[in-house]
Amino acid sequence: MAMTETMTATSPLANARSQKPRRQWIVALKALRRLLADKEDTGQVFEIMGALNGDSTMRSYRRLLETPQGGRLAYEHVELAPKLMDDAWLDSFEPGTVGAAYRDFVRSENISAEGLAEISRARQSKVEQAHPHAWFGRRTRDSHDIWHILSGYHRDGLGEACLVAFSYAQTGSLGWAVIALGAALRSRGGRAKHPYVRAIWQGYTRGKAAAWLAGEDYEQLLREPLDAARRRLNITPATLYDAIPAADRDGAVRAG
Repeated sequence: MAMTETMTATSPLANARSQKPRRQWIVALKALRRLLADKEDTGQVFEIMGALNGDSTMRSYRRLLETPQGGRLAYEHVELAPKLMDDAWLDSFEPGTVGAAYRDFVRSENISAEGLAEISRARQSKVEQAHPHAWFGRRTRDSHDIWHILSGYHRDGLGEACLVAFSYAQTGSLGWAVIALGAALRSRGGRAKHPYVRAIWQGYTRGKAAAWLAGEDYEQLLREPLDAARRRLNITPATLYDAIPAADRDGAVRAG
């Protein structure tokens, strides 16, 4: 056997690629039931993602390396959560920028990147590993509320369902697909006066049409004017979601 063949056969990377994590459907479906009963139970999201995502994080990391700036981002491996918890840094963003919108969003909603990270750590034992795939997973987790800003979806029940569908289109992670499908099936779309299911589906089509957000340099993106950033990234308006009155969005997905 040639030396190159021997190295390939015994490479840890080759083994990692061949040993695709098994999906745990029972775990995921039980967590989905709990999440649909209480949309604020964010820990169930991480339970579902851990049970179903398989090798999607590894594949996304490899995709990052193939982008023009991906090698630099991977080399610098900036941790987003500490940056997004820095009040002085957030206050430096000019009005009208993505960063200013993010700052106003997290403060008005009384949420934080660190709060999401704490929930993640409690559910995912490997999330803090010193490994490039773990770093990419943290980066994806910590950018969730930035995606809220870019997509225009709020934190109401319908907005979260639409963003989940948007996220599935962007990442290909099966966990997002299951949550979006569960939300659509439990929505009031069949009997209600508003197109809830169509709004969730539009979330998917918008995510599919948009540029790949996971490959963005978020530190630079946050300084861009929000409208310009959306145009550059081909993020179209959420017309169906926006047309539904805010008072009717939170009850779009039936609890219980």
